[in-house]
Amino acid sequence: MTSPVARRAGPLRRLWWRALDYTAVGWWQTVAVLSRTHPEAFASAPAGAPTVVLLPGVYEPWRFLLPWARLLHQRGASVHTMPELGLNRGSIPAAATALGRYLADRDLRGVTLVAHSKGGLIGKLAMAQEDPDGRIAELIAVNTPFAGSRYARWFPVRAVRAFVPTNATILALATEHGANARITSAHSFWDPHVPEGSELAGAVDVVLETPGHFRPMTDPVLVELLLARVG
Repeated sequence: MTSPVARRAGPLRRLWWRALDYTAVGWWQTVAVLSRTHPEAFASAPAGAPTVVLLPGVYEPWRFLLPWARLLHQRGASVHTMPELGLNRGSIPAAATALGRYLADRDLRGVTLVAHSKGGLIGKLAMAQEDPDGRIAELIAVNTPFAGSRYARWFPVRAVRAFVPTNATILALATEHGANARITSAHSFWDPHVPEGSELAGAVDVVLETPGHFRPMTDPVLVELLLARVG
């Protein structure tokens, strides 16, 4: 649902917000492509350190989340990145299964999932169906389309059409309420990619003051939240 602040913003203001958002994502994608950081670079940490698994959005390589990885690792967390997701174009159920297998293979416990967009759907599905041992403690999802996005139906690409509100996985996730109390949904007051909003019944709802789908990933309120929960 669009916030009152967004409704009062004129078309030029929204166009400016979009321009800033796409400039930011363009830069971050460029950094991700050029970076040679190893996926295990942030996994080492002292015994007893918090354990984090990062989950990117669609068409986002794991290095797209380097700012989160560096931030949380610098504060002492063991950060895992799941490079096997590639550009995260596969199905949400397949990615959730891969996540569950990743946690079991490495015997990770007390895990905090930190996810952007599609990553939040993967995380919730894994919590509901792929975590029989209770390895996942919580999910912090940023601008996740829990109810889908009506705009997805206009894209001919399967990876994006997976977010259509009538998609079987989106509908199935809507009936999975058991994990919601362990989810924090942090989202912008205006997300041009998710007009339905990212509110999730029973979850902790955090509204970010940075407009857009990508720029809120570095919103000061979100950074403070991540450090308070994980750092």
